[in-house]
Amino acid sequence: MKSFSSEIESNHLVEVNWADRWQVYQRLKELDIPCSCTANQPLKVEIGSPMTAVQLWSVIRRLTASRQDQIWTLECCWKNRYQ
Repeated sequence: MKSFSSEIESNHLVEVNWADRWQVYQRLKELDIPCSCTANQPLKVEIGSPMTAVQLWSVIRRLTASRQDQIWTLECCWKNRYQ
């Protein structure tokens, strides 16, 4: 009988603009998210939970979203919380 592993591969290559890659890497390290960033290689991130995936998305969005999109997001959050 073949045994199956329930372990899910959690290492992912993340395509980030080369100019932003180091900033993303540094922020992920601050958040204690396992990652690596070597010369001329894509950013590698270990995504072990849904929270980690959301944090990665948030870090990348902060660098890639336009200023107006970020303002709109903050305004929506503010309205939802205080209205």
